[in-house]
Amino acid sequence: MSDSESAIPVTDPFTLFEEWFGEAKASEPNDPNAMALATASESGMPSVRMVLLKGHGTHWGEGGGFVFYTNAQSRKGEEIRANMQASLLFHWKSLRRQIRIEGSLQEVSSEQADAYFHSRPRVSQIGSAASDQSRPLPDRQVYLDRVAALEERYPEGDIPRPPHWTGFLLTPTAIEFWQDRQYRLHDRRRFTRKAPTDGWSNTLLYP
Repeated sequence: MSDSESAIPVTDPFTLFEEWFGEAKASEPNDPNAMALATASESGMPSVRMVLLKGHGTHWGEGGGFVFYTNAQSRKGEEIRANMQASLLFHWKSLRRQIRIEGSLQEVSSEQADAYFHSRPRVSQIGSAASDQSRPLPDRQVYLDRVAALEERYPEGDIPRPPHWTGFLLTPTAIEFWQDRQYRLHDRRRFTRKAPTDGWSNTLLYP
């Protein structure tokens, strides 16, 4: 490929995401599905944190999407409920690539939340059920005592999913791919659509 050619093909962005994600799973030493999730409060105050991608593809909802799970009573959960829009960022340092995704959010079904919650290790289920995520914690032992109490209450089998522990689907209206190039002459291509059922348009961007 010559320097004058883009390294990012004109294709379906979900297909390209799948290709890049597959390469990341083969090259990243830890959590290739880690992504920064940016949300904003009703007043517009932004915040960002790392979460894990737990589902993706064109089969998710109308127009496809990207799924993550969280405690809906956490700061991010409250911000999502107040402003059902968000942005995602994947940064795969080993591949020198990034993907930015923007769109609207909707809650997954109770059945989908149950299925994922109970697919997690038992200790992770207990840890989530015991946590008042983002709330002040007077002492770590308080949290550990709540974990121990749940272990005693449910000595075996799955832990009931707390109703406030759920998942969200981001349906994208923009997906931007970034590829490192020599001398910081990077490559960027942005795919956009106005609605989930629309086709994608794309353009290269200056780095």
